[in-house]
Amino acid sequence: MRADNGAHVITAAKRRHELTRAKAIKTIRELAQTGELVDFPTVAVRAQVSRSWLYTQPDIKAEIRRLRSLSHRSRQAPIPARQRSSDTSLHRRLELASNRIRELTEDNQRLRRQLAEALGANRAHDTLR
Repeated sequence: MRADNGAHVITAAKRRHELTRAKAIKTIRELAQTGELVDFPTVAVRAQVSRSWLYTQPDIKAEIRRLRSLSHRSRQAPIPARQRSSDTSLHRRLELASNRIRELTEDNQRLRRQLAEALGANRAHDTLR
């Protein structure tokens, strides 16, 4: 009588499935970080998995589609994930730009007043001659 190895086969299949998922996820992250195009054929080749398998994994499929749509929206080369600005960073840059605009506006107004005073003084000097 043969031993029932079903439990071992199931365990091996689960392990192989998790390793395959890990390879696909790692590949997606690497492509996104380097700014390369993230699409099903590229991920399949790099991760050494089939495209059809990628489509059967809902979370992986959604992430590939999300990243693919980001790169399709931008006609330029996609920006690597590590170089993308965070919302906090963008808000800070906007705040700094607004402060600089305010400073420049105040300087401009001060210089206009000084110019007006200088022109007035010059005109007054010319009329006294």
